[in-house]
Amino acid sequence: MHTRRTPRRARTAAGLLAAALLIAGCSSGGTETTASSSAQEAAALAPLPGPTPAALAPYYGQKPAWRDCGAPGFQCATLKAPRDYAAPSAGDVRLAVARKKATGPGKRLGSLLVNPGGPGGSAIAYLQGYAGIGYPAGVRARYDMVAVDPRGVARSEPVECLDGREMDAYTRTDVTPDDTKETNTLVTAYRRFAEGCGADAPELLRHVSTVEAARDMDIVRAALGDKKLNYVGASYGTFLGATYAGLFPQRAGRLVLDGAMDPSLPARRLNLEQTEGFDTAFTAFAKDCVRHGDCPLGGRGTAPGQVGKNLKAFFERLDARPIPTGDADGRRLTESLATMGVIAAMYDEGAWEQLREALTAAMKDKDGAGLLVLSDSYYERDAKGEYSNLMFANAAVNCLDLPPAFDSPDEVRRALPDFEKASPVFGEGLAWASLNCAYWPVRATGEAQRIEARGAAPIVVVGTTRDPATPYRWAEALAGQLDSARLLTYEGDGHTAYGRGSACIDSAINTYLLEGTPPTDGKRCS
Repeated sequence: MHTRRTPRRARTAAGLLAAALLIAGCSSGGTETTASSSAQEAAALAPLPGPTPAALAPYYGQKPAWRDCGAPGFQCATLKAPRDYAAPSAGDVRLAVARKKATGPGKRLGSLLVNPGGPGGSAIAYLQGYAGIGYPAGVRARYDMVAVDPRGVARSEPVECLDGREMDAYTRTDVTPDDTKETNTLVTAYRRFAEGCGADAPELLRHVSTVEAARDMDIVRAALGDKKLNYVGASYGTFLGATYAGLFPQRAGRLVLDGAMDPSLPARRLNLEQTEGFDTAFTAFAKDCVRHGDCPLGGRGTAPGQVGKNLKAFFERLDARPIPTGDADGRRLTESLATMGVIAAMYDEGAWEQLREALTAAMKDKDGAGLLVLSDSYYERDAKGEYSNLMFANAAVNCLDLPPAFDSPDEVRRALPDFEKASPVFGEGLAWASLNCAYWPVRATGEAQRIEARGAAPIVVVGTTRDPATPYRWAEALAGQLDSARLLTYEGDGHTAYGRGSACIDSAINTYLLEGTPPTDGKRCS
């Protein structure tokens, strides 16, 4: 998805978007419950009737007209889906699809759809930048590697909200307001963002839900000529894949859900638990940082809690006085940009050295360039000051999938103790970031619900024990809901597990994809 990165970073950039899912996403109000009780209380997603409705037959009968699309070895096509499945005659959505045909040798196993997460990540960019060239050769030999950008994302009628200059201002907005004036400034920023999205795509904005994107995938499956959907989804892509299985359990083929989400949780709880996940990842980073002589947050033996206090104090200094970055557009490093830079590096332990260097430059030399680079990579801002539609689609999907976490700043203030307990470093900012859907121009159409997918073939659910963005408990919860799930655990750091260096994980998933044999439920790898 983030094709500007090195191959190793591209593998985990799918995960980078999960933070956007909840940091920039919306949350559901209601009582604070445990994950297990939430799953028990949530209704189950009901499967759709097996036969294809007559009104949808023209969509299911499409044949893609493949064409070259700029990347050697890849072909592209456009398919149509009804904008509103309840009223198929009311208009279409154009879906961008790309593939790289199976290279052989070996019997072709059909298509393997991939999705890198988000919501808002471009599946086509992920396919062309990593999956279509970096997935194991055996998998690429026997599957046509396929990606479809979900509706509202990247090449599939992308939602747009702000221009580059407006997004620069938005990303610098203080999300730890100290008084009424700063609170009003933050609320105004959320309102302007929402108004921009509403003005750009007033009709589409009502129809970019995960359920609709999952139904689109079934149209793509049919157009590809596959009886069942084979799929690898990361981060939010696990929610999309699980939703597909819940709606079409009999059409679910070999599904890998890596970095799993728990669909039974209301979004406030999702945000709170993700906040805990970032704290877990930061603790691991803090322990590693102080082992190095160049750690600017503490010397050898400094406790993680003190490392966090030192970072929080640095953020507070930036809140009062941003520092230069050398940016061509004159941007200075604010508290919000620095925080996002640190969060971005939590997704992959391979970025920890880069983060140490960036923090050293900022804290000791008042040079914020390194942290700005990390923040820009998270937001997908290019050197020309233009942003992808990642954050726009992210909010559009999240604000439709679940009711808003908080309806007012007062509700955020009341929740601050819980969020700050979950993460003394990030909790305050992540709580306030959960307010944005309160001002969304479209009411949510979804709700938290269990996904059981009774009757589906075995589904592999993958969780990483110190995952920052999709806490391990979510993988346990999803595996507990899916009727045919096999839980595969990676004991380690970073977001997602497949293709991140564990031969044990990769072997288990490759065997499943190529032979159809899932790992033993509860298998653990390191």
